[in-house]
Amino acid sequence: MERYAVRGRLLLGGQLEPGAVVVEGGRIAAILRAPRDGDLPGVVMDAGIVAPGLVDLQVNGGFGVEVGEDSRVLHQLAARLPETGVTAFLPTIITSPPAVYRQVYEAFEAARGLSGAFPVGLHLEGPFLSPVRSGAHRRDLIEGAVPGLLDTLLQGDALQMMTLAPEVPGAAERIRRLRDRGVIVSLGHTDASCEEFFAGVDAGATMATHLYNAMSPFLHRAPGAIGAALTDDRVTVGLIVDGVHAHPASVGLALRARGVERVALVTDAMAAAGMAPGTYALGGRRVLVDETSARLEDGTLAGSILTLDQAVRNVVRWTGTSPADALRMASEVPARLLGLEKKGRLVVGSDADLALFDTDLTVQTTIVNGQPAYRREEP
Repeated sequence: MERYAVRGRLLLGGQLEPGAVVVEGGRIAAILRAPRDGDLPGVVMDAGIVAPGLVDLQVNGGFGVEVGEDSRVLHQLAARLPETGVTAFLPTIITSPPAVYRQVYEAFEAARGLSGAFPVGLHLEGPFLSPVRSGAHRRDLIEGAVPGLLDTLLQGDALQMMTLAPEVPGAAERIRRLRDRGVIVSLGHTDASCEEFFAGVDAGATMATHLYNAMSPFLHRAPGAIGAALTDDRVTVGLIVDGVHAHPASVGLALRARGVERVALVTDAMAAAGMAPGTYALGGRRVLVDETSARLEDGTLAGSILTLDQAVRNVVRWTGTSPADALRMASEVPARLLGLEKKGRLVVGSDADLALFDTDLTVQTTIVNGQPAYRREEP
């Protein structure tokens, strides 16, 4: 498919407008508003909604596999994530033994150049977290993380994002070092006061990891990390919209406080996403999965089984958000946070990463670099 068009309601400037995207050489060659047949190339695909490919900032696994030391997992995720409209993602590792990180980096390097959804870089969730807000992370590994480990984690260019707690000793210096290397810093798994959270943002953090979860709570005299994340205009918040990690009303509150421009829909998906209920693993720990959630044996949430297209549908249904805004929170906002200038928007010259939806926001076709990576089979 050298030159072709995709016609439907295009996500342009925060609105859905009738038009067509012309694709050539893996790039968007033209945007046509209300085109006539004579304006289009010979090959035309039709869709209800044409959006930029979705970008997921937090993918621990899915479809039966977990991100780790095996590079084949990244191939499997890259091949399957387009089923959910995802064209770029951050493979994510929770707090791990020091030796594991080196193996994960090697696996990421070995998987470069794969086809399907693009693994932008690694998201390390930990190890410099609060043991008080460890969630499904091993507390002993958090407490045993030595300051010098950051030197190892900064080797090479695989690291794209790190989640850390701003109140942990040495956090401000870590944040500055990470930012100097171009790494996005997200604050999470934190027991920080409101003031400590602000200090982390002052040092260079720009995101809050899975807002509401594994964070010091909001109290009217002590707003905590949640209050800080909802009120600091420099922060983009990640939201897991599965109805388990955050009540629909809490999702609506975040949207009112942050606005579409500062909310990124994420999945925090683990191996059971896209799979049947059963027993799985996360970071070497046993996880029990039912139809709605993934939990350790003590009931602690351990990632999610959410897919990003379902998150888009959920936020529309639960909050009345427009489909255009919901799609922006899953594409434009995360792409901008990562500095991906060629992804996340339908503009001439951008990568032809497209997610084509039916009018009910079901993924119809996903295109990566101009090539179909997934087509839904008609029943």
